[in-house]
Amino acid sequence: MDRNELADFLRRRREQLQPGTVGLAAGARRRTPGLRRDEVAMLAGMSTDYYTRLEQARGPRPSVQVLAALARALRLTDTERDHLYHLSGHQAPARGGDSHVGPGILHVLSKLDDTPAVVISDLGEVLVQNRMHALLSGDYSQRRGLERCVPWRWFTEPGMRRTFPEDDWDAMSHKHVADLRATAARRAGDADVTELVARLRAASPEFERLWLEHEVGRGRGHTKRMIHPEVGVLELICEPLLTPSATRHVLIYYPAPGSDTQEKLDLLRVIGTQSMTSH
Repeated sequence: MDRNELADFLRRRREQLQPGTVGLAAGARRRTPGLRRDEVAMLAGMSTDYYTRLEQARGPRPSVQVLAALARALRLTDTERDHLYHLSGHQAPARGGDSHVGPGILHVLSKLDDTPAVVISDLGEVLVQNRMHALLSGDYSQRRGLERCVPWRWFTEPGMRRTFPEDDWDAMSHKHVADLRATAARRAGDADVTELVARLRAASPEFERLWLEHEVGRGRGHTKRMIHPEVGVLELICEPLLTPSATRHVLIYYPAPGSDTQEKLDLLRVIGTQSMTSH
């Protein structure tokens, strides 16, 4: 690990980022160019003290999870992301098979201020949410490990299902398993896929039963009903957008025609704004 080079790289990338690029207000005064250290730490889901020590070349060797979070927070390109891993003494993940989200996709998500959108891996791991998706589905930024994985939570956390009508549970269970089946076939032998499937089969009898049915998902757009405690039931169409990698999907949620969901999304956006300004 090259602590001095890592510190210099982090500092220079931080100084090149403008607050508006990452969805932050510029504020009246800024002593230094770019983002502040506390802002990078917040975006990466780590303490300001930890990030500061990395920039001062006195921190511990960061884990690959920390590096992935920093790469997203600093809007690194694939090449810059690889450089970050190398400076930290880690092998860069294989292109197309990792959880890195490039700056272009992050920019698009930040501009969708009235539409829920999320980047999710082919294992169902929530990688990045925009503000509206966090208001709709809950904030995943502080979750770690399998807690970021939607199928894992669906089959192991009973509270997860309360945000969906009970009549839809069976169909959603089938879809989660069928989509994971397709991923397991396409990425046969990959350690992360094998581990998730094994842990789900051990933890959930329902998952085990559906897994043995060998249904395969198609990954197409579908209608989803969600229950929000503030605005009630929303009928949304979930549309996946193409990305350069088959291991990451951008999901856009928009109101089902003929429903009152647009009005409820508008209300949810106002409620979220009021909540933020009240703190």
